[in-house]
Amino acid sequence: MRVTFAGLGVMGNPMAGFLARAGHDVTVFNRTTSKADAWHKEYGGSVAATPRAAAAGAEIAFCCVGNDDDVRQVILGDNGILAGTSSGCIIVDHTTASARVACEIFDLAREKGVDFLDAPLSGGQAGAESGQLTIMVGGDKPAYERILPIMNCYAKACTLIGEVGCGQKAKMVNQICIAGIVQGLAEGLHFAKRADLDVAAVIGAISKGAAQSWQMVNRWQTMVDDEFDFGFAVEWMRKDLKIALEEADRQGATLEMTAMVDRFYAEVEELGGRRFDTSSLIKRLES
Repeated sequence: MRVTFAGLGVMGNPMAGFLARAGHDVTVFNRTTSKADAWHKEYGGSVAATPRAAAAGAEIAFCCVGNDDDVRQVILGDNGILAGTSSGCIIVDHTTASARVACEIFDLAREKGVDFLDAPLSGGQAGAESGQLTIMVGGDKPAYERILPIMNCYAKACTLIGEVGCGQKAKMVNQICIAGIVQGLAEGLHFAKRADLDVAAVIGAISKGAAQSWQMVNRWQTMVDDEFDFGFAVEWMRKDLKIALEEADRQGATLEMTAMVDRFYAEVEELGGRRFDTSSLIKRLES
């Protein structure tokens, strides 16, 4: 298929690469043109100067950028994706953004005969590079079924959650749960060290039981070793938690733990950890 991919960061770059390697005709756009040129050198395809130019003639236009403002600029701007699309195209936004901006784009796209899906990701940089992402999707079922084989180029699991906006809300649930799990793991490791326990032995025991989690299996050793360079940065997590907390206010939901962990991440930032990965919650306990 002829596809567009706008946003070649740590996630978008390998995702667009999987599309190209699967044989799709990929045109990319990135605001830092050197990244687009480097992608083109590695994967081929085409490079466009604007999202609008990249989306011209595309059957599917993917976007993976930073936040709501970036999404609006890249999709809805005068030189944005929507301006370049034609009726029948599907726009798929992989950005972790608000449900409100997803609904806003859906309404504007529908006026032009263009479908829109919000499809945030879980799996981080490692998942993007290995093609093992989990994708939560909001939108109409026919559009989802049409793009599912394409997303499977870089995903291990895709789920249609509900109408537009539901993908973003599901991602909020994902981040809420991760925040609590990482904080619990940080406190457990901190306690084990202070109690002079053999941390490896403790993890070996409890990781076989009900306390087991992906974070425990993959991050306990690096947390103990004070290593926090594993992709998903604290500043990105705080952006995601802010979105969740704002949506919780609109829904009348109480997220006490999420608000607390967000404050703890703010303390990590004050320790110079904006670019530490999210397992760095232990840093404030050990400082």
